[in-house]
Amino acid sequence: QVQLVESGGGLVQAGGSLRLSCAASGRTTSSMYTMGWFRQAPGKEREFVSTVSRSGGSTDYADSVKGRFTISRDDAKNTVYLQMNSLKPEDTAVYYCAARAHNRGSYYLHEYNYWGQGTQVTVSS
Repeated sequence: QVQLVESGGGLVQAGGSLRLSCAASGRTTSSMYTMGWFRQAPGKEREFVSTVSRSGGSTDYADSVKGRFTISRDDAKNTVYLQMNSLKPEDTAVYYCAARAHNRGSYYLHEYNYWGQGTQVTVSS
């Protein structure tokens, strides 16, 4: 079992930056999992944002955040980060961290085994 706890959300003006963190704990370490970030805006379905492979050598991003967001992992700290720059009002959502027991990432929610509770990001115009 893996527990995931997100932090770092908040209110920021358009053009600003935030860094989200996802701390993993439990009987296994984060290095055993591919990690992903998803988000859900009010009235919309949860959508893929970014993923980083178990080795950290492969990353992928949704087109809407490519070039603005950067995912990284520090397995010594069992933590995954999402650096978000040049934020836009349309980035407003609850951001969720997820872990997948596989060596490659996925765009699909159902392929992730564990989820955090989410952290709110609000970008004002």
